[in-house]
Amino acid sequence: MLDRPPPAISEGVAASGDGTGERDRPATSGGRVVLLRVPGGRRAARTESGTPGTVEPPWPSSAAGARAAPRAAPWIPNENVWQRVLVACATEPLRNRLMVALAYDGALRREELVQLDVGDFEHAHRLIHLRAETTKSQRAREVAFGVTSSELFVAYLNERRGMFGRIDGPLFRSASNRNYGKPVGPSTWSKTVEGIAHRAGVARLSTHTFRDLRLTDLARADWTIDQIAQYAGHRDWATTMRYIHLSGRELAARLHRASPSIQRDRENLLAALAAVR
Repeated sequence: MLDRPPPAISEGVAASGDGTGERDRPATSGGRVVLLRVPGGRRAARTESGTPGTVEPPWPSSAAGARAAPRAAPWIPNENVWQRVLVACATEPLRNRLMVALAYDGALRREELVQLDVGDFEHAHRLIHLRAETTKSQRAREVAFGVTSSELFVAYLNERRGMFGRIDGPLFRSASNRNYGKPVGPSTWSKTVEGIAHRAGVARLSTHTFRDLRLTDLARADWTIDQIAQYAGHRDWATTMRYIHLSGRELAARLHRASPSIQRDRENLLAALAAVR
């Protein structure tokens, strides 16, 4: 029978295990200390004279096996806050107003928005064809835009043509003296949204808020999970489910399924609140 190999030994230090980041420190008594790796991933300390020490907890597990930290739910502005955001957006240049409208309509990520090309738009059907290389999932998809975005799009193309001539390629171009005519990058869009947030007094507004609100609105409109996931470009439906919960759709459905008589009685009592003048 083969002999079991001796435990690995690390000399001269003992582990603190106090979570402060100082994992190893010199021993202070009992002579020089060595660490033994023992079966089960634990570690045991003993002095060179053989006096056993304390068995420590298992060595830290690998990152692959660690449980991921829970993700915070997206912040969704209520109607009053959203109205303040739109009022602040109204003072922006035409290009930025179009970016806001498309970010919401298409539920676009920041990088997807700034990489839009003129040729990505199918204006007759109000569709945007997102190229695979511009998306987070590396998969092409189609999103739609509304009447307001369509009007802003046509107006911006006219303005853009007057400023830079008839050029294809990236849709959004810089009008600054320093970068005149160059494509707008993610940092420029982030700074634009920061300015809107400051004027609206909405500190939590971010470039992702427009996307989060759009997906939540789709859930409120009774889109199915797979339809929302396809529109958003989600690979994992667990991500899509966050918007279902945020929409309150499941809670509303349960309420409407409640006993009609109970619901009617409750509504009659609550109606008194509306009668107060």
